[in-house]
Amino acid sequence: MKNLDVIVEHIYHSGFTVETKNHFLVFDYYKGDIELKDKKIYVFSTHGHKDHFNPEILDWEKDHDIEYIFSDDIDSLKKENIHYIGHYQSLNLDDLEIKTYSSTDLGISILVRVDGISIFFAGDLNWWYWEDDDDEEKISMEKAFKIKVERIVGQDIDIGFFPVDPRLEDYYHLGGEYFINKTHPKYFFPMHFGDKFDTSQRFIHKMGDIPTKILDVDKRNQIFKL
Repeated sequence: MKNLDVIVEHIYHSGFTVETKNHFLVFDYYKGDIELKDKKIYVFSTHGHKDHFNPEILDWEKDHDIEYIFSDDIDSLKKENIHYIGHYQSLNLDDLEIKTYSSTDLGISILVRVDGISIFFAGDLNWWYWEDDDDEEKISMEKAFKIKVERIVGQDIDIGFFPVDPRLEDYYHLGGEYFINKTHPKYFFPMHFGDKFDTSQRFIHKMGDIPTKILDVDKRNQIFKL
């Protein structure tokens, strides 16, 4: 497996930081212990759900040089360092190349290229298969999800962050499995499971021996060197 020279920290739920050679990225922070590094910082929020966005992140700029990249559903301040972006848009910001995709819930998913690394962060893009939904709703969600993933196919993804949500019970794996099989990321981080840390290990066993390396996220503030 290629050495990416990247440090990833799982903060909590869908909150992660990614430190590359020259940049420090924060994705969907909403709570937990976080240490901001002494590099140019880019803070991403894929949508306004309270488990993906906390307005307190705007206080970080008091002590750090930060650019914010927010989904355009987030109603926040209008400032030069806050960049709002919608579905299927592109943004070149300093050394970052940012391209957005859609979601099967609120907001966007994001592909970021930085320091020779490509990072896909799904936000709430997932195959949301709820047992209580009727058959028509289940079919509609499946179609919507697969259409949105098809738009991502062909992109080279080094690191993928994707929901593996235990609330979906027996169907928790559907979205992550489909995403891996269609896009083949080199590394895959399960997320969106709160404190149910056994979810990662379950997903790893479910997927078996595949070329994508699935990381076992089993605690808060867990650090991975890729």
